[in-house]
Amino acid sequence: MALEPDQASVDSITLFVALLSSCIVIGHLLEKNRWFNESITALAIGLCTGIIILFTTEGRSSHILVFDEELFFIYLLPPIIFNAGFQVKKKQFFRNFVMIILFGAVGTLISFVIVSIGTMQLFKKLDIGFLEIGDYLALGAIFSATDSVCTLQVLNQDETPLLYSVVFGEGVVNDATSIVLFNAIQKFDLSHITPSIFMEFIGNFLYFFITSTLLGVGVGLISAYIIKKLYMGRHSTDREVALMILMAYLSYMMAELFSLSSILTVFFCGIVMSHYTWHNVTESSRTTTKHAFATLSFISEIFIFLYVGMDALDIEKWSVVSKSPGTSVGVSSILLGLVLVGRAASVFPLSFISNLFKRSESDKFTFKQQVTIWWAGLMRGSVSVALAYNQFTRSGHTQLRGNAIMITSTITVVLFSTVVFGLLTKPLIRLLLPSNNLSSTVSSESFDAFPPKPMTDLPLIINGQTADPVAGSNTIPRPTSLRMLLATPANTVHYYWRKFDDSVMRPMFGGRGFAPFVPGSPTEPLLH
Repeated sequence: MALEPDQASVDSITLFVALLSSCIVIGHLLEKNRWFNESITALAIGLCTGIIILFTTEGRSSHILVFDEELFFIYLLPPIIFNAGFQVKKKQFFRNFVMIILFGAVGTLISFVIVSIGTMQLFKKLDIGFLEIGDYLALGAIFSATDSVCTLQVLNQDETPLLYSVVFGEGVVNDATSIVLFNAIQKFDLSHITPSIFMEFIGNFLYFFITSTLLGVGVGLISAYIIKKLYMGRHSTDREVALMILMAYLSYMMAELFSLSSILTVFFCGIVMSHYTWHNVTESSRTTTKHAFATLSFISEIFIFLYVGMDALDIEKWSVVSKSPGTSVGVSSILLGLVLVGRAASVFPLSFISNLFKRSESDKFTFKQQVTIWWAGLMRGSVSVALAYNQFTRSGHTQLRGNAIMITSTITVVLFSTVVFGLLTKPLIRLLLPSNNLSSTVSSESFDAFPPKPMTDLPLIINGQTADPVAGSNTIPRPTSLRMLLATPANTVHYYWRKFDDSVMRPMFGGRGFAPFVPGSPTEPLLH
């Protein structure tokens, strides 16, 4: 009889793994119509399973695992964010880095302010119990975290590389910004905000961003240097694969250890490892790591949405809220409305500002593209749920009425936005962006599909046109570095970065064209 608790745990895990498998199978069967994706499928299966468990337990419980923030932040989130950095189209990401930071960081701050002030003013008209100013600010951070998975699954990054890279990059920076804001709110006493406290808050925010990025880059470079110098693949490909996986996870845990933004750290570690470390391992290890990281990320995402679906019917929280259903509906409606307004207030003004600094019409965001970016940020996902649990529950449980309303309202907004907005994403994107309209930047994306030319032969790209290094080279004077920087800052920075990368970084840390050569292990296979 003493083994019963262990047996219950085994039963729960067995059922959950079976549900994960069914999500993958059903998601595959529904893939062709593209109306449903794995996220919506996992939510639907989680809801159905929750209903069955409710009936079998006679209303005592709706899920088989208790939500644990440690499980989410320590085990499920790292592979998702790392794979995002590892698979990112680096050329497009850094070429559009300013726009990504503009939408991902500044846009998130705008949404944070609107949601925080909006809830502070509107919730006073509802009887939801006592909430402190820290709770309102936490709500701003919680509902500023977007989930653009559905939009990314519909967008074609070959047809719209600029739009795809902005939506993709913004999603990662947005999550990092929201979590940094949330952690900063918990550390500061914001009951009496003064100018000095506000400036300290901003300084702390920037410190998190910069140090977290540097830590991720540092760990990535260390892994590249170790594997390049030792070249373990000569003796064991298992060792170099294991080292890559462990170093990636080490970057995340080091950020947690130093109380930094682990999302930013592991994301930039993924970028650096794909640029240097990945090219230093053997061909078989490249294939293994690429698919291993993608698989771990995929399973983690399905796990999260499956649990959210089951937890949506948690009887403990709904029993508290059921005494005042009108209040719960009102809170959910207010939050959803503020999400819509906050997103619009950030995307459209920032797009206007971004367009002012672009000379070429083809590089400017059209109104339809702005609507697409706005729509991509309307869905809320697992990060919002995890932060809400962190703020309003203790060990996954809550008995306070105000906290229960916040949790159920968060789950309601996540379910509604993911399912309803997710189902409408495909027809909306097809209406706004017909698939036969290729982006003007598609040709630039093909750069990543070929090995880089020597920097002595690489022409400088100015205003989207490639200058011929031979024809007219004696008649057209070479512009100064300052003139090039002022005319096309992104292209100029990229040009000089490539020169520095080829002359300093790659000889030291390896990478494409600088990896050790072993017969039978080609040094130039492609990541993408």
